[in-house]
Amino acid sequence: MQYLLDTVTIIRHFTGNKNIGASAKKILDCSDEVKFYISQLIASFRVELASLKDIKKKPDIDNAKEELQDYMNCKYPIFVAENKDKLIIGYIVCKIESEVVWAESLYVLPEYRRTGIASLLFNEAENLAQKHGNDTVYNWVHPNNHRMIKFLEKNGYDVLNLIEIRKSREGETNSRKIKVDTHEFKY
Repeated sequence: MQYLLDTVTIIRHFTGNKNIGASAKKILDCSDEVKFYISQLIASFRVELASLKDIKKKPDIDNAKEELQDYMNCKYPIFVAENKDKLIIGYIVCKIESEVVWAESLYVLPEYRRTGIASLLFNEAENLAQKHGNDTVYNWVHPNNHRMIKFLEKNGYDVLNLIEIRKSREGETNSRKIKVDTHEFKY
C-alpha cells in the first residue's frame, strides 16, 4: 500500500475549547504565508535542538525554507496546528519509509506547550501509522531531550530500539557523556 500525502493539513485548535482537533482541512497548495510560518517554526526547532548540545545558534529562516521545501518535494505528510487567530503554533513532519512512519520533527511554540497541541499533532502521526498497518511511530530523539522523552513515555513509547553511533566530526566538541547500559558515549 502506498500512501503519499502531498498536502499540508491544518488542524484547528481553539484554546479553551474541548473540541481540540474537531476539524481538519487539507490545503493542497499551501500558501506562501503558511510556508513562511512553518519555516519560522522549523528554524526555532533547529535552534532548540542545537541547544541540547550546548550550541548557541540563531534561527536560519533560509535553511528552514529549504528544509520545508525538501519535505514537500519528498511528499512527507506535514500536519500543523493553529490557534483561534489562525496563527500556526506547532507542526509535525512524518516520513514514510517502507510502510514505517517516522516522526521526523515535532515542534510547538513554547507558550502553547502543555496544552495538548503536541498530543494532537502526534495523534495524526499515529493515525498515519495505522493506515500503513502499524501500531507505532518511530522517533529519533536526542538522548538529553527530556521533554520529548517524557512526552513519548506518557504516550506509551518506552522501548529503546536503536542508537546511532558515529565518529566525531573534525572540530566537533562533545562536552557531555551519555550512558546506555554499560556503554558510555560522547555527546
